[in-house]
Amino acid sequence: MKVTTVSTEQELEDAFTVRKKVFVEEQQVPEEEEIDQFESNAVHFVLYDGETPAGAGRFRVVDGFGKVERICVLQEYRKTGAGKAIMAAIEAYAAGNGISALKLNAQTHAIPFYSRLGYEVVSGEFLDAGIPHKTMKKFTK
Repeated sequence: MKVTTVSTEQELEDAFTVRKKVFVEEQQVPEEEEIDQFESNAVHFVLYDGETPAGAGRFRVVDGFGKVERICVLQEYRKTGAGKAIMAAIEAYAAGNGISALKLNAQTHAIPFYSRLGYEVVSGEFLDAGIPHKTMKKFTK
């Protein structure tokens, strides 16, 4: 498996395809909430298994933090290291751009995953698209 920083329209479509399968179809997030006004200002990432898109994520700088967003992995690739690979690519991108403070809004069921990667919960629970979340932060060197 390989994570690519999106640089073509096809790669962007591949990322959107994975996101729609996970968030819109599986988790019932309305498509108009999933694909939002920030897409053109984000750096997108897509994980491939050979030629098959299997995971995705995006990254933006918001209020001085690197904001990790829309991390998702197709069901058949979960628990294979795919999510960790996407996060490593995003964190490497952030570090390469001098960004050492990262934050994300984690679905509560995913908090143990992000905790293992060094993120800490810094908020109470809130709903986003009807799904419980908590904000998490990580400071790297």
